[in-house]
Amino acid sequence: MKDTMTAFAVQDAIEWSLLHGMALKTARDSATHCAFSFAPTLIQQERFELLKAIVPLMGKLIHGVSEDHEFLREAISPLCNADPFFASLLALHQAIHHGPIPAERIPMLLMRTDFMDDAERGPQLIEFNGIAAGMGPFGQRAHELHHYLGYQWPSVFQHWSEDASQELVPNHCIEHLAKGIAGAAKTVRAQSGETGQPLFIMVVQPDEDNVYDQHLLEEAIQQEGVKTVRRTFRQLYDQLSSGENQRLLLNGLGGVDAIYLRAGYQYCDYVAHDVDEARCCEALGKTRVMIEQHRVTINATVSQQLATSKRVQMLLSSMTIEQLTAFGLTDDEATRIKPFLGEMRPVDHEAIARFKHENPHDWVLKNQGEGGGHCVFNDAILPKLKSLKAEDYSAWSLMRRLHPRHRSQPALVVRRGEATTVDDLISEIGMFTLHLNGHSLTSEMGYAGYLIRSKPSSVTEGGVHSGQGAVDSLAYGNKPSA
Repeated sequence: MKDTMTAFAVQDAIEWSLLHGMALKTARDSATHCAFSFAPTLIQQERFELLKAIVPLMGKLIHGVSEDHEFLREAISPLCNADPFFASLLALHQAIHHGPIPAERIPMLLMRTDFMDDAERGPQLIEFNGIAAGMGPFGQRAHELHHYLGYQWPSVFQHWSEDASQELVPNHCIEHLAKGIAGAAKTVRAQSGETGQPLFIMVVQPDEDNVYDQHLLEEAIQQEGVKTVRRTFRQLYDQLSSGENQRLLLNGLGGVDAIYLRAGYQYCDYVAHDVDEARCCEALGKTRVMIEQHRVTINATVSQQLATSKRVQMLLSSMTIEQLTAFGLTDDEATRIKPFLGEMRPVDHEAIARFKHENPHDWVLKNQGEGGGHCVFNDAILPKLKSLKAEDYSAWSLMRRLHPRHRSQPALVVRRGEATTVDDLISEIGMFTLHLNGHSLTSEMGYAGYLIRSKPSSVTEGGVHSGQGAVDSLAYGNKPSA
C-alpha cells in the first residue's frame, strides 16, 4: 500500500469526522477530531449476540438494585468516612427517599455497560456507567466512518483491516437513544394532561469540551418532536420551580418531562461560589433532591448513581445466584449474568497481606472515581495499598485485570491529525441499554447500540476523552480479536 494513498485516505477521514461532529472542542471557536481507528476490530457474531442478550439483564439488575434503598444505604454507608463525595450522595439519597416529600420521579436508566474480552475468561464486566453515560453518538459515527472508508477508499481500508470478508456490525445508537428518550418524555407529557412539545433538559458542565457528542443526541431528540435545552446545575438552581400535580417547571418554558445528567459525578459540578450555603455543594445538591420530588423522568437518579458505583459492583460480583435474584432477576437470568460480573475484592488488612504474594500485573486497584485517572496499576499497587489508612479501605477495591487478545496485524490510529501504526491494539466494548422504570425503551429489549474504544495494550488509561483510547467500531469476521 503506497503511503501517499494512506495519507490521502487519512486526511479524508479527518475531514469526514469534523464534518459529522465526531470532534472535541479545543477553544471557544475551534475543535479537533476525535481520535479514531482507521478500520474496525473483529468480533464473532455469536459473541456479539450473546452480549446483546446479556446487557438488558444487566439493566434489569441495576434497576432492581437502584430501587432497593435499604440495600444501597447499607452498601454505601461504609464509604462515607473515606469518600466525602459519596457521603454527600448518600445524604441526598436519604433526603429523597426518607424525607417529608415523596420521590415522584420516574427512573430512566440510560446505562453503558463496559466489557473487555479476556483471552481466557471471555467477556468480563469492567464497570457500569449509570450517570453521564455518553459517547454513544461517537460509537455510531465511528461505524459510519468505517462504512464510508470501505466505500470511498476500499484498497486502503482493506489493507488496514484484519479480515477481507468482514461485515460491519450495525450501530444505530443515536436513533435508538433519541427515540427512547423522546418516547419517555412524551409519556410524561401525556400523563400531565398538557399539550405542546415535551421538554427535555440535558444537565451539562460549564465550559465542557466533550459537547459534540451531546449535541448529536440532542439534535436527534429534536427530530423526534421534543424541545431540548442545556443547563448547568447552577442555572437550574435559579430556574426550576414547582407547579400543580408535582410538575417540575423551567422558567419561561413550562413543564419539564425528561432530564439527562451529563454532569453530577464529581464535586466540581456542584460548586457555586456565588450561593451562600453552610457547606460546599449543598445548594446545588438540593437541586437534585428537588428534581426527584417531581413527576419527571430522569437519568441518572441518585439511586442509579449509587447502584452503578464501583462499591456496589464489587458487592454484586461476589454474590451468589440466589442473592442476585433478590433484585428481581429470575434464577435463569442470574445464572446467565453471573459469569460476566468478573472478580473483585475488597481492600482490607487480609487483602493487603495476600497481595504481597500476588502478581501485581494481574490486578487493578480502583477507587470510586468516574472517568480517567482513578486506577493504580502494576508495581504501584502495593505501595498505594500500604499507604492507605484503615478508614480509607472501603473506598478502594481490587479487580482482576483483563488481558484481551490484540489485533492480529498492525492497526492505524489517527489522533490530532497524525496517523500512527499500533502493533498491539486492544478494544473495550461498551453496550448501551435504555429502560423506563424497568421497562424497555427500545425494540431490542433495551439494547440501544455500542461504543468501541481501542488502545495499545501497554496503555493503562484508555478513555477517548481523558486517555489514549480511540473510537472504533465492530465487524464480524473469522479472526476474533475483540
